[in-house]
Amino acid sequence: MDQKKRWLVLSVLVIALLGCSIPSNLSRLMVLTPAPTATPTAIPTATPAPTLSPETAPISPGGIEGLEQEFIQVYEKAGPGVVNITNRSYAYDFFFRPVPQEGTGSGIVYDQEGHIITNYHVIEGAEELYVTLPDETTVEAKVVGADPSNDLAVLKVEADPDLLHPIPLGESKNLRVGQFVVAIGNPFGFERTLTVGVISALGRVIQSPDDRFIGEIIQTDAAINPGNSGGPLLDLSGRVIGVNTAIFSPSQASAGIGFAVPVDTVRRVVPELIARGYYPHPWLGINMAWSLTPERRQILEEVGMEVPVDQGLLIMEVAPDGPAARAGLRGGQQRVRIGNRILLIGGDILTAIDGQPIATDQDLLRYLDTQTTVGQTVQLTIWRDNQERTISVTLGERPR
Repeated sequence: MDQKKRWLVLSVLVIALLGCSIPSNLSRLMVLTPAPTATPTAIPTATPAPTLSPETAPISPGGIEGLEQEFIQVYEKAGPGVVNITNRSYAYDFFFRPVPQEGTGSGIVYDQEGHIITNYHVIEGAEELYVTLPDETTVEAKVVGADPSNDLAVLKVEADPDLLHPIPLGESKNLRVGQFVVAIGNPFGFERTLTVGVISALGRVIQSPDDRFIGEIIQTDAAINPGNSGGPLLDLSGRVIGVNTAIFSPSQASAGIGFAVPVDTVRRVVPELIARGYYPHPWLGINMAWSLTPERRQILEEVGMEVPVDQGLLIMEVAPDGPAARAGLRGGQQRVRIGNRILLIGGDILTAIDGQPIATDQDLLRYLDTQTTVGQTVQLTIWRDNQERTISVTLGERPR
């Protein structure tokens, strides 16, 4: 027996002794290296999944259908109370021929007497105004009152009361971030379009059409586009919680950041617009003020003014015979150049109203507009001659 056959017989005997089977197609000897023995590892005990409360549990299919039904009901309830507003003005061509120019916005039916709530910027500069009702009837409208500082206006139309469907007003003081909201309006002229989102933030401040500030603004991610202005922002009960007024967007279309004037402001302003034609804004009578910061404090001290606080409003000028002047507040008496500005220094420093800190003129205007009324007496905390004082001031009406 040659050497090759001996090795084959020996291999067969070894495999047989080990109880292994021989592959039927064995053509060459294969040496197998045993796999290393694995160290046993304990299997972790599974932690039971937490039981979710109804508030945190995922929405069941039935819950989704229920939410969907709520959106549908809001649209069916409030949709007929949303109108389309056309603002028409005229320009003139080279030959002095009138060329009509139009813009569109939205409005909210306020009552069956024909009052329509919208934004001031929707009707600004209009020579003619028209309102299109849900049945496609178009009627001429006139301006009853307007308030650029809150970007609100009220129109009046003569129409069959049966065609007017007022939308109830809710409240905005108890709103919460994350709450579902619905916007209805006429974006790009597409009438009564519904979009859905949530309240993204509360208490925002935006600039008004007259370069002042509107406070307590509602921010939402519900899609708002040109043409939505003046339309309602609604809760899931179909009540108005805000009037859509502006967007923040580099493209001038919805970028998920929209703003609405809160309905508590609407409740305060609209009745005055209907009764007076304007809203009487509370006025303190401070014409000029400069917001203090630690850096500005250092600059002022370098020019010789003692500044005992890092935050507040340096009063530079008070209106002659205005509320602040009558109460004894002092403006600046010394002119100094700081950078490219001429400032009046040496006046009182306002730090709080009724105990609420005031750091900027924005804070001042927002507090006056949202928390006070004409004729109300407020307590001002000021610093004068390195002493803190409290002065009572009765608010007047801001000159129009």
